Amino acid sequence: MAIKKIAFIVDKLPQKAETSRLALTHAIASQTVEIYLDDGDNVEPVLAFVGDGVLNCKKNQKAALDIYGISSLEMHIKNALLVDIEVLVCKEDMDRLGLKEDDIIMDAEEIGGEVTTRILPFDDIWKQVDSSDHLLFF
Repeated sequence: MAIKKIAFIVDKLPQKAETSRLALTHAIASQTVEIYLDDGDNVEPVLAFVGDGVLNCKKNQKAALDIYGISSLEMHIKNALLVDIEVLVCKEDMDRLGLKEDDIIMDAEEIGGEVTTRILPFDDIWKQVDSSDHLLFF
């Protein structure tokens, strides 16, 4: 059984571009590639928010849902947790930006998610990235 680990690194702000949304969409969609793999092979995505990218994880941000019908980044992150994607947030960057655990999306319990966001030091996040077969930087 081969596991292909894919790291999705987000360091961009959530505003003015679709970069963050693309990272989340690709991470969630990576779960569907199993139908193209050999029996027993699997994909293990890791979604890491570092630098200014940790601001994507802030709770209760306004979305263009009412105007354009676009889902919020908060819902995207919750969907990632729902499909058991490992979501990592850099502790040093949270401290730098004045964010506490209560300020960010930690779980998706209300929609049945069992996986929670992990707040880790950058070195631990880098170990996850370094052990990945593929790296996508957003």
